[in-house]
Amino acid sequence: MTPETLEAGTLAGGPFNFTVDGVPDMVSGITLDNFTGQGDVQSFVITDDAKNILGLPPTFEALEGVDFDGAGEGVCYIYHITYQTGLTGLETEQNLDDLDGTFDLSNFIVVNRSGLNAGMLSGGPYEFVVDGLPDMVSEIALDAANVTGDNQTYVITDDAKNILGLPPTLEAVMGVDFDGAGVGSCYIYHLTYSAELGGLEQGGNLDSLTGQFALSNFVVVDRVGLNAGALSGGPYNFVVDGMPDMVSAIALDETDLNGENQTYVITDDAKNILGLPPTLEAVMGVDFDGAGVGSCYIYHLTYSAELGGLEQGGNLDNLTGQFAVSNFVTVNRNALNAGILSGGPFMFSVDGTADMVSGITLDETQLTGSNQGYVITDADLNILGLPPTLEAVEGVDFDGAGIGLCLIWHITYEDGIVGLEAGANAADLDGFFALSNSVSVYRNPNAGVISGGPFTFQVDGNPDMVSGISLDSSAATGSNSTWVITDDQGNILGLPPTLAAVESVDFDGAGTGVCLIWYMRYEDGLTGLEMGNNVDDLEGLYGLSNSITVTRN
Repeated sequence: MTPETLEAGTLAGGPFNFTVDGVPDMVSGITLDNFTGQGDVQSFVITDDAKNILGLPPTFEALEGVDFDGAGEGVCYIYHITYQTGLTGLETEQNLDDLDGTFDLSNFIVVNRSGLNAGMLSGGPYEFVVDGLPDMVSEIALDAANVTGDNQTYVITDDAKNILGLPPTLEAVMGVDFDGAGVGSCYIYHLTYSAELGGLEQGGNLDSLTGQFALSNFVVVDRVGLNAGALSGGPYNFVVDGMPDMVSAIALDETDLNGENQTYVITDDAKNILGLPPTLEAVMGVDFDGAGVGSCYIYHLTYSAELGGLEQGGNLDNLTGQFAVSNFVTVNRNALNAGILSGGPFMFSVDGTADMVSGITLDETQLTGSNQGYVITDADLNILGLPPTLEAVEGVDFDGAGIGLCLIWHITYEDGIVGLEAGANAADLDGFFALSNSVSVYRNPNAGVISGGPFTFQVDGNPDMVSGISLDSSAATGSNSTWVITDDQGNILGLPPTLAAVESVDFDGAGTGVCLIWYMRYEDGLTGLEMGNNVDDLEGLYGLSNSITVTRN
């Protein structure tokens, strides 16, 4: 308990307000009144705001030597105490409420230890387009009413707190060109500090600063990229046929569009610039038929500062400067399509009997073109006939054309085609047209008719020759002739040039099996006519007679 006879006096001075900033903060000018000198021991007591004892300076000099900056942020209370010997609990880390003995406490003096205060920034947020044009902030203000700290600066960071710049004043902040930082976000802070601060340099990071400092709130500067919008429409599929082809119904979504300059760009599939129509109306006036077969791409482009390489004949990949390109709309410029013919090949014998094709069909799935017809040519593309329909094609007598190869084509074309007439050559056609694949019609020589046999021999080591074979060549045609001996699979075993040579062949030497004797007529250019090959693999114009069987038992 505390006797009434002790009197600790009355403290005067303060309150004191310090900033925790790494710079020593000491009290001064404190006085003690009304102290009667009673009590065995006198001291000063420093506590926090919960009366926990932080220090016990014994004298005024010791009290005024205490650095309150080291205690960090908070509130301290300074008391004067007088007490009789035997007092317990008066030591650091104890609490005033736990003292036991005879003592008296004076009133207290308050020491406020406030943190550094960097003030409050206002302004923004700012959104700039990174387009090559300078972008500065303006109307940023600092409320400095509660700012503390001996040193002040502004800090500009990216969104990861990396320090990009340290403008010392608001005027310097407003002189920063944020366009040069590229796309992203910047943050502007005000910073205050007193003692030496570590890590405050361009290239450092706010989270790595060491020392006593305070940061204000931040002002956001968003640096957005150029946006060319979004195109819709197409894809367009045109036929290159001499008729104008224009796009329509293309639209530009301008929701996020930015940039001071706008244009449209038409390229080929290698991004070579074919045209620069300035508006959608101009785009829709372009005749894509004139570009020939291929693909075009329509882009919208936006830019602000000077742009290099934007010219007809240039390439999108070589543009220099700040710009943005939209998605593209495709324009496919297709060639005329004559469809696909199926049927054949047809093998006829030139023998005075009419030979007509049949079963030819035209797949019209991809067929395009205003005019349609059929073309019959020889192997050198000389035009022999122009039947207008499949029915007319199937009415042509190919026997009358003599020995040779005919090709049947389907043709599609636009008005104005030149050279489409019998006697001309298909390779010389001029205009907009397309030819299908061809169906082959072989007009082969006639080998006539052979008679004799069949022959049956015993394989016994004695020579076996055929005889009595005759050839009726009254209807035979073809420039060249030979005899052909095959097995029953068509494999060529021999090529005796004359009938006498045939009748000199010893079939006993062929062993057991079946041989076939043929007479052949053929034209120059025939390939595959040699021993070891098969008659089914012959290529060219030829005719085989009937065969005579030679059985070797």
